[in-house]
Amino acid sequence: MFEKLAGAEERYIALETQLADPAVVADIPQYTALLKEHKNMTPVIEAYRVYKKAEADLDEANALLEDPGADRELKDLARDEAAAARETLEKTAEQLKVLLLPRDPNDDKNVIVEIRSGAGGEEAALFAGSLLRMYSMYAEAQGFRTEVLSSSPTELGGYKEVSFEVAGDGAYSRFKFESGVHRVQRVPETESQGRIQTSTATVAVLPEADEVEFELDPSELKIDTFRSSGAGGQHINKTDSAIRITHLPTGTVVECQDERSQHKNKERALKILSARLLEVEQQKHKDEIDSARRAQVGTGDRSERIRTYNFPQGRVSDHRIGLTLYKIDAIMDGNLDELIDALITADTAAKLEASQE
Repeated sequence: MFEKLAGAEERYIALETQLADPAVVADIPQYTALLKEHKNMTPVIEAYRVYKKAEADLDEANALLEDPGADRELKDLARDEAAAARETLEKTAEQLKVLLLPRDPNDDKNVIVEIRSGAGGEEAALFAGSLLRMYSMYAEAQGFRTEVLSSSPTELGGYKEVSFEVAGDGAYSRFKFESGVHRVQRVPETESQGRIQTSTATVAVLPEADEVEFELDPSELKIDTFRSSGAGGQHINKTDSAIRITHLPTGTVVECQDERSQHKNKERALKILSARLLEVEQQKHKDEIDSARRAQVGTGDRSERIRTYNFPQGRVSDHRIGLTLYKIDAIMDGNLDELIDALITADTAAKLEASQE
């Protein structure tokens, strides 16, 4: 591990030299790529340098302890310094093991989140709207930007389905464990008898495709225009501005009708389509190289029930890690950090265990 770290430090120093080169600064794509690499390496190199300093401190303290000419008071001080250095070495070594785990290449990307109502009729659509509100508030608290890309609202204010973009550094790393089936248990607004109903909504979190990663072939696309339809009344569009794009090789269909501009609807539909197709390609690759291993926190398949929101008992339970929190109001207001941090910790622990097998 430490040979690898020594090589990484050499690379880090070389990056700093390159980033100070005016010719590199003038080349925006190269400069951006090098800056990103430097940023990703910084936590590892900083921890490695702490480790090296602790090693030097321990050597110095041990030398003083073995020095026959040193007085008792100086040796007592050296003994304390040696104990502190050993504690730092142990702590930093564990930190480095975590930092050196293979990094998810999608972690820094923007994401497209797709929420669809499941079992439960209108109550499921209302729950989809609740999830949209929850994620929007969480994204805002994290400093991310959100934009609805496509939606199919219902008359009571819910959504049959809604897709939105979350943009910001590290968006995927905070949202990626939200994929799956979310279950709600509550008394619906439409229920006059006060009976608790169980409904579901599915969430898919897709890393946004970079143009260099995934390029759509126009010859493989069928693009149709049609008249937008909404909840009714003044929201109905009188022009054919809605867009339906079909990816012929896979049969994947995306519709966008939220904007009055046909051009904007097409742009949004292409963004969603690229993200969906990239997810399929990445999943194929993941299955090929990692078919035997399943992370402890689950794969994020949409068929998995990952979380239950029980309103009468005021609890939210994440079934993948056995965590129950009795703070449903705060969670529905976007306070998701405790849940998400626990999922990240469980995933890191699983990866550490796998790396030591």
